[in-house]
Amino acid sequence: MRIFFLLTDAFGGRGGISQYNRDFINCLCSAESCHEVVAIPRNVVDRIQTLPQKLTYITSGIKGKLAYISTIFHTIRANPKFNLIVCGHLYMLPLAWLVKLWTKAPIILEIYGIEAWKPHNSLVNYCLPAVDSVVSISQITLNRFQSWAKIPKVQQFLLPNAIALNQYGHDEKNSELISQYGLKDKIVLMTLGRLDSYERYKGFDEVIELLPKLSEIIPNLSYLIVGEGSDRERLKEKVRSLNLQAKVIFTGFISEAKKADYYRLADVYVMPSKGEGFGFVFLEAMACGIPVVGSKVDGSREAVRNGLLGILVNPDDPEEVKAGIIEALKRPKGVIPQGLEYFSYENFEQRCHHICDEILQASSV
Repeated sequence: MRIFFLLTDAFGGRGGISQYNRDFINCLCSAESCHEVVAIPRNVVDRIQTLPQKLTYITSGIKGKLAYISTIFHTIRANPKFNLIVCGHLYMLPLAWLVKLWTKAPIILEIYGIEAWKPHNSLVNYCLPAVDSVVSISQITLNRFQSWAKIPKVQQFLLPNAIALNQYGHDEKNSELISQYGLKDKIVLMTLGRLDSYERYKGFDEVIELLPKLSEIIPNLSYLIVGEGSDRERLKEKVRSLNLQAKVIFTGFISEAKKADYYRLADVYVMPSKGEGFGFVFLEAMACGIPVVGSKVDGSREAVRNGLLGILVNPDDPEEVKAGIIEALKRPKGVIPQGLEYFSYENFEQRCHHICDEILQASSV
């Protein structure tokens, strides 16, 4: 089996979708029936580490749209014999549609979050009937996609994020980071994510606005905002307007290697979001033994298994968010919740292999 994978980013990328794609590709390559995965990323921002043995990772398309399209068709022309096409983002579906015309291979469409919750442009909508299978990161994303996509006959699968539990675990707070950020004797709330204007749904504003009331109850409270993006200055201005400079710390971008140490600085991980497709950050925080507060209204509730692994709140109800944070602070820190293994990499791999087997079996009928 040869698989053609169009994707935004994976190896050499950053963020949750990049991690998801890396896990997905690794699992495809580990399948006995797979001989090669040919993947073409749209973006590479970091140095590429070790690649799976069966992966051909072609990066000549990162220079621009025309370069990406050219790379796809040069690759297909060299050897059009593929058994499966994975389309890693809705906006890439027109390209996957063209590849399908050439190769006759079935298309798996990956969907993650808000990019799939509402209709896309007319070209993407036109190409939707070419999709043979949909793999969704969460049930809420699948439901919202189904509400407008109108392709009921396709195979549909859930494939939630994986967490490599052995890369995390409970440990003491890093003394160097405590000193760097002035967190000695502080109770720390933390949110990690891109600070981009189109991702204001993550809940940074909601937590900042709660800090004055929370600080009346917990005077030594600090809020650690981990991440970088175009919305950082707006958030810093909000912090200044509320006179919270001594309470809120912006760390900027941190590498994957440092993530676990930053999570362990937190006494509670809180992200009262409204547009998360899943919320991989919750898995990372819980894998470090940090109590979490997530949202009832988006995919976060699936990351905490509908409240089994963490606390769920309504992000539009400040009193409920505040109560959720206070309740989480009462919970023991350093305890990795039972049931988190549901999201283990081993289970992700089994689900991935099952999905591929089902799709190939259906396509051969």
